[in-house]
Amino acid sequence: MDHVGFMEQALAEAEAAAAHDDVPIGAVVVHDGAVIATGHNRREVDRDPTAHAELLALRAASGVLDRWRLDDCTLYVTLEPCTMCAGALVLARLGTVVFAADDPKAGAVGALYDVPRDPRLNHQVTVVRGVLEEPAAERLRAFFRARRG
Repeated sequence: MDHVGFMEQALAEAEAAAAHDDVPIGAVVVHDGAVIATGHNRREVDRDPTAHAELLALRAASGVLDRWRLDDCTLYVTLEPCTMCAGALVLARLGTVVFAADDPKAGAVGALYDVPRDPRLNHQVTVVRGVLEEPAAERLRAFFRARRG
């Protein structure tokens, strides 16, 4: 498994989000060594508070595989998932999540909470953090610097 290569694809998805003025977060879902679904933030363009990269990628992967259980899939995402998205990882029975940058203000995969590895839940997700962390974090910093003017 090439974590760096898949995360580079997620970073490309993040650029697609920035192109329509959404926070540049991208995600890809990998199954059997191949990308089967992608997503990037679309909250602004869709006017949908749930249009996070992770949720869109998970929905697309479920459609491709024609099932909701994604236990044999890996999600690559450029920012640590929030509580909503972390919950979705558990509910999808995702096998692994790999993320780039920590989110100290809203992260739910270790920063504020650790939803995917909570032993009280009926499923735990394997977590890999910090893959291409600096490029992902810098892209986010640049986006917010530009917005603040």
